[in-house]
Amino acid sequence: MVLQFSCSNHKSIKKKVTFSTIAGSDDTLEETLKSFSNVRVMRSAVIYGANGSGKSNFINALEFMCSLVSESIKHQPGEEIFQAPHKLNSDEVPSEYDIQFVKNGIRYAYGFAIVKNAVKDEYLYYFPKGRQVKIFEREAMVIKPGDKYKNVFDVSLGVLKENRLFLSCAANYTNIKEIEEAFLFFNKDVVVYNPHGNNWIEYSIQLMQQSKQVKDVFVEILQALGTGVKDVKAGLEKTRLTAKDLPQEMPEALKTLITSQDANIIEAKLVYDEFETDLMTEESTGIKRLFEVICPIIDIINNEKILVCDEIEISLHESIVYEIVKLFNEAKKEQFAQLIFSTHDSSLLDSSLFRRDQIWFTQLDKERATDLYSLVEVKNVRKTENLEKGYISGKYGAIPILNKNFSFDDAIDKR
Repeated sequence: MVLQFSCSNHKSIKKKVTFSTIAGSDDTLEETLKSFSNVRVMRSAVIYGANGSGKSNFINALEFMCSLVSESIKHQPGEEIFQAPHKLNSDEVPSEYDIQFVKNGIRYAYGFAIVKNAVKDEYLYYFPKGRQVKIFEREAMVIKPGDKYKNVFDVSLGVLKENRLFLSCAANYTNIKEIEEAFLFFNKDVVVYNPHGNNWIEYSIQLMQQSKQVKDVFVEILQALGTGVKDVKAGLEKTRLTAKDLPQEMPEALKTLITSQDANIIEAKLVYDEFETDLMTEESTGIKRLFEVICPIIDIINNEKILVCDEIEISLHESIVYEIVKLFNEAKKEQFAQLIFSTHDSSLLDSSLFRRDQIWFTQLDKERATDLYSLVEVKNVRKTENLEKGYISGKYGAIPILNKNFSFDDAIDKR
C-alpha cells in the first residue's frame, strides 16, 4: 500500500506537494479502511482539478519514480536522466521524489533527488517492529550503508553510475530481502494506466487464458453492466510476420525490425444470444475500454496492487467508474488493493463513496505552479454536504474560472 507520496520541481509542480492515504479522525465509511500499525489506510483516492492544473503531472511524477527505479540499471554511460523541472526554477534546483509504502507488512521510506539530469542523493529505510533502520543513504556517488548492511554492497557499487539509482543497482546485484522487496514494489506492485497510451487488451486476454476464474468474473461483470454479453472467446497466438504482410511503402529498416520479432495475433469474440462480434472491428470504444480495464482490475485487487490511473472516466460511463471504485472500497477485508485516480466527473463526488480525506484537488497559484490539497483542508465542509454541488459552485477551488465579461460570440465576431 502507498501511505504517502511527495514530489517537487516536476513539470508544473514547483514547491513540494504531499499526497497521503492515511485516514484522519473522521469515522465516515470506517468499514472501508485498513488498519496498519497505529494508522488507518484508505483503499481509494480521487484527484480533481481544472485542465492544466497539474493532476496528470502529479500522477506522472509517481509513474516517473517507479519507472526510474525499474529501468535506471539499464542506463548507459553518458546517458542523462530525464528531468522536467518547473519553468521558473533554475537548473540548480533538484527534482525530489519521496514515498512511504508497505510491502508484506513492513513500512519502507524511499526517496531520491535529481539535479542537472543526475542523481544528487538517495535513501532507503525500513521499519521492522516499527523502528527505523537505515538500509543506505547516498550523496552523489558516495553510498553510506546502514550498520546491518556494511560490506554487502561491493558488487552493486561497481555498477553504480550518476545516472543510475542505487536501489536499481542493488536489487540486481545483491540478495538482500529488503532491497528486493522495495524494488518489486515499484516494479510490480504499482500499476500505472494511461487511457491515452496503454493498450491492456493483450494483458486482459493473457489473464483470461491463465485463469478461468478471471474470465468468469469478467463475463459476470459485463452481464451486471447490462451489455448483453454471454461469453468471451479470446486468445493470443504468437507469429512471425514476413515482409509480404507489411505495406510496401513501409521503410525497409522498419520492416526488418518488425519481421525480426514475434508478434501477437489477437482473437477476441464477444458472444451474445444470437450472434458473435469481433472486439477489434465491430465493438464500441466503451466495450473495448471495459475489455481493457476490467480483467487487470480483477488481477490488481486479487494480488493487492496499487492502480494509478489518469482520467479513468475516458470511454467509461460514470456508473461504471462508480462501480470500479466500489470494487476497491468493498474488497474482502483481508485483501488490500488501492485505487488512485484523477477525473473530471463531478458525479463521483458522493459522500457515500468517498470520505473527505479521500478527495484531493489540484490548482495553479500565481506562479502557475501546482498546489495539491485535500477536501479536509477546506474549511466549513459538513459531512452531509452535497459535495458535487459544492465543487461545481467553486467552494473548494480547483475549477476553471472564466472571466465573467468574456463572450464566445463576441470573440468569434472579432475574427
